[in-house]
Amino acid sequence: MGENYRELKSLITDLKLHTVCESAACPNIGECWNHRTATFMILGNVCTRRCGFCAVQKGGPLPVDYDEPRRVAEAASLMGLKYAVVTSVNRDDRKDGGAELFALTIEAIRERIPDCKIEVLVPDFQGSRPAMKIVMDARPDVLNHNTETVPRLYRQVRLGARFERSLDMLAYAKELGPRIPVKSGMMLGLGETIEEVLETMRALKDHKVDILTLGQYLRPSPKHLPIVRYVAPSEFADLKKAGMEMGFAHVEAGPMVRSSYHANDSHAAAVC
Repeated sequence: MGENYRELKSLITDLKLHTVCESAACPNIGECWNHRTATFMILGNVCTRRCGFCAVQKGGPLPVDYDEPRRVAEAASLMGLKYAVVTSVNRDDRKDGGAELFALTIEAIRERIPDCKIEVLVPDFQGSRPAMKIVMDARPDVLNHNTETVPRLYRQVRLGARFERSLDMLAYAKELGPRIPVKSGMMLGLGETIEEVLETMRALKDHKVDILTLGQYLRPSPKHLPIVRYVAPSEFADLKKAGMEMGFAHVEAGPMVRSSYHANDSHAAAVC
């Protein structure tokens, strides 16, 4: 609810855009939209993978809309954004996994709003280093790719993904852009142990990740993976402390934390 929420809802609809806020049923949509922040989702709203945690629609991919980058930039301008976040569905039907559209969207926003910071939350591109290079050559301000969970749970949680492949993509992004903060995140409450979480955090740090987000998994519908447990706020606080001690530049941890939550703050901490 709220005037800003209604205004953004109308803007997104009029420009025929998608946001992960709506498509993934994010619990923070009211807070973020009323603060005039949103995460744009490019390449349609139909994903080629069937991850057990995600509310985004699955099925045959939509045609690529090459006017979409312009409309995202227009929306970001009309919203008065100083920090834009762009993500996408998985597009395993495309050789570059959709990297070209990420680069075009970065360029369109930069052309229209030169001072706007841009964070991209990318898929794993099926491990394609040339695809990652396309994105990094466009010089985003933050490169984000979520590992989502601990390695043991990948077959249930991230169908079609591999933990080692995600780590390689993160490390390669840092190799291509040493001064660009690299970010990753996990959901908790899917059956992982705290020691597994700590091991995964250490692996992310070893692969040059600067920013970490940790949040509670919330089941989008009865068809999705069940919640094994609710993680106590005190546990999130302990994990944040552990992450800072490991050397992450910034750790955002809490039950309602999602990939793009307080993204501008994490960027500011990483580039200090």
